[in-house]
Amino acid sequence: MSALTIVFDLDGTLIDTAPDLAETLNVILGRQGLAPVPYDKARAMIGFGARHMIETALAHERRAASTGEIDRMFNDFIVHYAAHVADRSQPFPGLTEALDHLAAKGFILAVCTNKLEGLSRLLLDALGLTQRFAAICGQDTFGIQKPDPEVLRRTIAMAGGNPARAIMVGDSATDINTAKAAGIPVITVDFGYTDIPVAQLGPDRVIGHYRELADAVSALSGRQP
Repeated sequence: MSALTIVFDLDGTLIDTAPDLAETLNVILGRQGLAPVPYDKARAMIGFGARHMIETALAHERRAASTGEIDRMFNDFIVHYAAHVADRSQPFPGLTEALDHLAAKGFILAVCTNKLEGLSRLLLDALGLTQRFAAICGQDTFGIQKPDPEVLRRTIAMAGGNPARAIMVGDSATDINTAKAAGIPVITVDFGYTDIPVAQLGPDRVIGHYRELADAVSALSGRQP
């Protein structure tokens, strides 16, 4: 039997990145003479990538912008964020212990995120986590992003795993929809970036702390062939 692959979302699942993402968004908006987005609102925008955050913020301000202007803001966002990627971002409590436990079981660990791959690696490097993952795939790795299930399947393949022996761990409807479309069980954390309680979105399991992950993985892996 092939090793079980555990694929994690990044923002709001592995790492609490909201402080640095929200700060970067407001720096970019400030350059346009726009008011800052309150932290709670900015937090809920995370999950679809930086461009989505910018477009959502502009829509809230009813500010029209051309594709070229959004492209420029996006590029400025990436430059600023890369320089501040781990100023305040931290792993969620219990994460490193949970990863240690999964690795000791011989499981394959991977990351599938809508963040750009380079920024994902930069962040995980800064936090000393990169080497824990057999694959780190972002929205630009394959030119597709969640909720397209193909990005999850390709991430598993890149990690050397088997989709028939895999579990997704995420924090939002995007992760749940991606996993379900791929036919893969999904565990959600309830401390991530969604304005809808994840329990209402139909995941297979919900955890409130990483100390609960091992039991959730055990329950779901026992249902797989």
